Formats: sequence, C-alpha cells, structure tokens
Amino acid sequence: MASSSSSTDQADGLKSYENILVEQINIGLAELQRPASGLFLSGLSAGLDIGFGPLLMAVMTGLMSGSLPKPVTELLMANMYSIGFIFVILGRSELFTEHTTLAVLPVLDRRASLVSLGRLWLVVFVANILGGAVFAAFAVAIAPKLGIAHAAAFAEIAGALVKHDFWVLVGSGVFAGWLMGLLSWLVTAARDTVSRVLIIWIVTTAIGLAHLPHSIAGNVEVLMGLFLSPEITAFDYGRFLLAATLGNAVGGVFFVALLKYGHVTRNTDSEEMETAPKPADSE
Repeated sequence: MASSSSSTDQADGLKSYENILVEQINIGLAELQRPASGLFLSGLSAGLDIGFGPLLMAVMTGLMSGSLPKPVTELLMANMYSIGFIFVILGRSELFTEHTTLAVLPVLDRRASLVSLGRLWLVVFVANILGGAVFAAFAVAIAPKLGIAHAAAFAEIAGALVKHDFWVLVGSGVFAGWLMGLLSWLVTAARDTVSRVLIIWIVTTAIGLAHLPHSIAGNVEVLMGLFLSPEITAFDYGRFLLAATLGNAVGGVFFVALLKYGHVTRNTDSEEMETAPKPADSE
C-alpha cells in the first residue's frame, strides 16, 4: 500500500491520507522529544506573535466604527485576527491548540507516552499564556498613546468573548479546537507555502468571524480588555481561559486526532504505518 499511495500522490498532486498521518506522527514525535527549554522559548514566541491579530482587530474597530456596515466590519476584523496565526504557524512556533491534535497522534500510535504529552502541553500552554500576557501589557501601554486603538475598542473585543455562559464558551471552544486540529492536518497536506497561507487564512478567519474562543489568541484579547476596562474582571478572564482551554482540547483530541487516526489506520496496512520510526527511548 505504501507504493500505491506514493503513486497516487504523484498522479493527482495530493498527498494520500496515509502519508499525511505518517508525516504528522513524525512531526509530533519530534516535538515531544524537544528539550523543555526549547519548547518554552518557542511557545513564548508564539504567545507574543499571535497578539498582533487581536491588536490589529482593535485598530480596525477604531478605524471602521460607524463608517461601514457591521457585516463588512466583522469580516475585516476576522481577517485581522488571522494575521497572528499566519505569523505563528508559518514561523513554526509552538502553539497549544495545534498540539491538541498533533502531539496526540504519536500517543495513539503507541510511540509516545501520556507523560510526554502532558509535559509538552503544560510547557507550551504556560509559555503561550505568558507570551500573550507580555504582548497584551505592551500593546495597551503603547497603542492608546499612538492613537491607533483606544480602551473602548479593547473592551469591546474582550466583552464579546466573556459575555457568554461557561458551558457556551466550552461548547464553542470545541468548534475552535476542532478547526485548529483540521488546520494542522490541512497544513501538513499542503505542498507549498501559498497553499499553507490560504489554509491558515480560511480556517482562522472562520474562527474570528464566528467569535469562537481560542484559548491563546483569546488570552490576549481578554487580557487587553482586563488591563484597560473595569467592565472586564479577573474572574471573567479566568473563567474564559478555563472554558476555552477545555473546549479547544476536546475539539482537537476527539474530533480530529481520534477520528483521523482511526479512519486512516483502519484503511492502512500495518507495514506502511511503521514508516514512522519509534523513538529509541519513549518516555
């Protein structure tokens, strides 16, 4: 089957789902085996870089408020939201919501342990949150003084995320995690940078347009509101972060990792899946 899937790739220009899964497992293994210091610095970078999306949303809110129909403004803001993800994913920084799918696949394939998965999740999540907090603090200190975004814009963006009930946030966070898992799969399936940019833009613009809670980008959005508006409280922030993280993890693990792994392995010879080498010392 390995040779047939390889010839299929050449015939139609698309990677077979077997090859995508093998590639994802290999990538996931490489990330699971990285030193904690490297993971932390990469995750910190991702938390910082993703903040440009929420910042540009606040800029767009101020520029377009009342001057364009609401649907047009919402679409423009969703496009701004996607910019931070393009920076992070093309820059190969560690993003928690990608790893809710990517790092789970080697565990499902029995090539890595739950302990190693928990280590990666913890290090990357903490680094993402810290990076986002630093960006948010810097943005709210500088942007209003430059006159490019005002406190009301930051409060409006944060308020749109925290106003929902806890279980609504969890449920909508599942959709966001689901889409991020699909994004990881589709980016691996893509063969060139232009295709990858288009995929990232489509998926993350959809998340922004639907106001789905993404734990890492939303961390920046809500913190910027918390720092500038008395209407956003520390309780609102903690509640949002917990709900979004739970939803994102469920969406990435159950609706992408388990389903993709299950449908591919049930249509693939065991010999082909062995092309993803097992680590010499699995944790």
